[in-house]
This record gives sequence, C-alpha cells and structure tokens, in this order.
Amino acid sequence: MPIKFLPFATTRGQLIQNAPLAPYSWFRVGGPADWLFLPADEADLAEFLNCVPGDMPITVLGVGSNLLIRDGGIEGVVIRLMGKYWGAITPVKAGVLEVRAGALDLAIAKYAAKQGLSGLSFLSGIPGSIGGAVATNAGCYGYELKDVCLQVSGLDRMGRMVRLQTALEAPDLPDIGFSYRHSNVPGDMIITSLKLKTGPAEDPEVLQAEITAHQARRAATQPIREKTSGSTFANPDPPGTENARSAWKLIDAAGCRGLQVGGAKVSDQHCNFLINTGAAMAADIEALGELVRAHVRETSGVDLRWEVRRIGRVQQRDNKK
Repeated sequence: MPIKFLPFATTRGQLIQNAPLAPYSWFRVGGPADWLFLPADEADLAEFLNCVPGDMPITVLGVGSNLLIRDGGIEGVVIRLMGKYWGAITPVKAGVLEVRAGALDLAIAKYAAKQGLSGLSFLSGIPGSIGGAVATNAGCYGYELKDVCLQVSGLDRMGRMVRLQTALEAPDLPDIGFSYRHSNVPGDMIITSLKLKTGPAEDPEVLQAEITAHQARRAATQPIREKTSGSTFANPDPPGTENARSAWKLIDAAGCRGLQVGGAKVSDQHCNFLINTGAAMAADIEALGELVRAHVRETSGVDLRWEVRRIGRVQQRDNKK
C-alpha cells in the first residue's frame, strides 16, 4: 500500500515517524529519527527525494558501524539503505562487480572469493556496508577502497543521478578524489552503488583462507564482540609515511587504556576503540572521545581526528533536582 508522507510524498517503502535508531547503531545508543525512510529501491528513493522539501534535513544511514548517534536523535528524515535490494552484488563484466550501497563489506569479500576473484579479500576486515566506506576511503591491511573502486553512483538532493569515477577510469567525469580516510564525494550525494575491480583469478579456497585469516586477526586484536563502532580516530599520518604514528600508540602512551566516562570505556584490548559497557549514553561516548583527544594533545601535541561520524542533536540535560 502506498504511504503518504506528510503532504508531499508517496512511497513504496516504509516510512516511520519518531523511529528508534539505537538498534541500528553498533554502539546501541542514540535518540530517534523524526522520520525513518526505508526505500524499496533506487526509483522509490529518487521519487521520494524529488518530493522532500529543500529545508528538511536528510541523513543517510547504513548498518551504523562507524557512527555515533547523539541522544537527542536526528532531525528531519533518516534514510536507511538496507535489505535484499540494497545488498545486491552483480558481475558487470570480466573483472568488475557492481555492488549496491547496502552490501556488507564482508559479504562482498565472500562473494568474490567464491567466484575465484582476487583483490577484495581485505574488505572482510572493514566493518559495515560498502556505501559507508566511500566517504572515508575505508581500508585495512595495507589496502584502501581507492585501490579497487572504479565508479560511485548515487542521487543528489533532488533525486537526480550523479556519477563519480577515478580519473584514470573516466577523466571526463568528476573524480572521486580519494585520499587517506577522505574522498570528495559531495555531502548531499546519497550513494546507491559502486563498481569495483577485481584482480586475477585465484583458487576460491585460497581466497577464503585469506578472509578467515583477516577475521581471526580482527578477533584477536579488536573488541569485535563489544558494542563499539570500530576505530575511533584516524592515524595522524597516512600509510607510507616514514615513521608513521598510529592513533592507538598515542592513546596508550597518554595513559588512556581502560579510561571511563559513565558507561563508556576505552577498550583494554585495543585502545583506539571506545565501547559501550552496557549503560552508556551517546554523550558518555563522545565525552570520553574528547577526553582521550585532550590527553593525547597534552602528552604528544597531536590533535587526533575523529574517524567515527557523530551526528544528531545533543540532548538537553534536565538540571532540575
């Protein structure tokens, strides 16, 4: 059944008012969305965007892996691109896969391995969905998204198609502009799909063994079973920098391992991870992150940059006794 969204849109997807968002965040914290839209497909999303008033804020949400939703919730509309349609992975031609924005990084790595396609196993070490990996040029184990991404497609605020490519792939189109933990994707672009290049054919069992090794490495070094968001701060120096400094070493040297604010704690296992011990508010997590930054700034002079995306309204505290 079509759903009327206020006076201005009819959709085939789900539209929910005052929708809880904490279940969609790996931290399991945060206030509600004024409206949550779960589009049925790209055409549904385009039609919806074409109808949304220009002054209404729009926020895009994937699996919430690299995200801190503040306690006051999110104003306007939150669009979540998850489900069977948004998780599709399709071969385009030899050596190229098209993946929709909601496809999990691990699922892409496993799909490629099963098909005997090398070059994408590193994605198994990146938590979250592929659409969310674009803005920060996510990477691990010596590889980044820029090494395999040929094209990013999406919709602008009006629901019009936008395409970005690497300069090498199509110099006549705008460049994605990948750099260390950064890209030039416009802030109002909603990413809907990517084209990824794969490497030479390889034995599927060898590729699956790579993924298994990546997963074992993560489990041994990171608190993956905790309520966490992944790495909190970007390393101060990009990969390849001589004597590159790592965020976790600076945090450890500043004496922050195990530091707590309310229900939020710096992980004892990997101190570039903040965890919700079970009773944290988003405000606790953000305050702890700022405290860590302050300690690192004081001890080393380095101003750590948040890698976790912090969004939403700060909840006003009730000071009445």
